[in-house]
Amino acid sequence: MLKEILAENPNDAFARYGLAMEYANLGDTAGAMGEYEKTVAASPDYVPAYQMAGQLSMNLGREADARAWFERGIAAARRTGNRHAESEMQGMLDTLPEG
Repeated sequence: MLKEILAENPNDAFARYGLAMEYANLGDTAGAMGEYEKTVAASPDYVPAYQMAGQLSMNLGREADARAWFERGIAAARRTGNRHAESEMQGMLDTLPEG
């Protein structure tokens, strides 16, 4: 169903994010990351995509990628006034090793 929605409106951030989450739940990390990238490319202020992509990167042991996602996500959260997400991502960022 999400793919049908995206066929009609490829820039629907909510549907694109939902598809990314489905891919992640199925273990298709490459598919999930690709959809997170497409989500933020179309909607740079869609904060949840940054947070989930950062968490997925952390889970995959990709600290540099996670750091980049969280930093971009924190900037988006600040632009949109989403202090809760900003705080959560800062907390996750703070747990990453320096590098």
